[in-house]
Amino acid sequence: MNYITRLFCLFFVVFTIDAQDSLKVNTSRVKQGDFYVYWGWNLSGYGKSDISFKGENYDFTLDNVTAYDRQSDFEPGKYLNPTSITIPQYNFRLGYFIKENYSISIGVDHMKYVVAENQTVTINGEINDTNSLYNGVYNNDSIVLDPSFLTFEHTDGLNYINLGFRRHDNLFHYKSFELNTVFGLETGILFPKTNARLLDQKRYDDFHISGYGVNAVGGIQLTFFKYFFVQSELKGGYINMPDIRTTMNEVDSASQSFWFYQVNMVFGARFKIF
Repeated sequence: MNYITRLFCLFFVVFTIDAQDSLKVNTSRVKQGDFYVYWGWNLSGYGKSDISFKGENYDFTLDNVTAYDRQSDFEPGKYLNPTSITIPQYNFRLGYFIKENYSISIGVDHMKYVVAENQTVTINGEINDTNSLYNGVYNNDSIVLDPSFLTFEHTDGLNYINLGFRRHDNLFHYKSFELNTVFGLETGILFPKTNARLLDQKRYDDFHISGYGVNAVGGIQLTFFKYFFVQSELKGGYINMPDIRTTMNEVDSASQSFWFYQVNMVFGARFKIF
């Protein structure tokens, strides 16, 4: 066997081994046809919102209302117990890779929205109830949101049920570990359980489809042993709820819209069914 033949054979062996190794690496990263599921928790924030209230005896708007989320104190029995894991603010998602780098998914973002009590805001409109302390016509007047006037919370919660389209890109792969980026767009309905008490009427607290939302999401995902991952996400978007139930009377309603963001930490797994 001459020198050229030996060199060719050596090149062929090296090329074959390298190709096999590359194939193994690529195979371990194939996602098309996979499902994934995750669960985790969020911190949320909300922009100021104009909230309008309409009913038989009133029609008024509160301007630039401040609200915040409501975090549950960390207790392993609350966050990890299957009977109570829906109490904290959480994120659940089920997805499917339609292509290697693209997935479709459905999820529930359980946020909590609480209007800050005793803040001073501007009110416009009228309240026609001679028995109420707040009876009158308002024109850019100031009012304190005392609980006797208004309690307004989406605390069980501000439930955003959404469909998403996401792109996944691999940044780094070493043995059983992968680092990926995730970017996507989502849209869906708001199905809050609103805790409201308005003008000293009876408290109302029930689920109701109230509007819609749209958002973008970006994240970093660390996958280990091919099937399990931890992911951090940043979401930002817009919520519009034109039909919020506030009292037992179906004539009464509220409407509002606002920008929101989430900072999420989730844990999940990737798997095949077929």
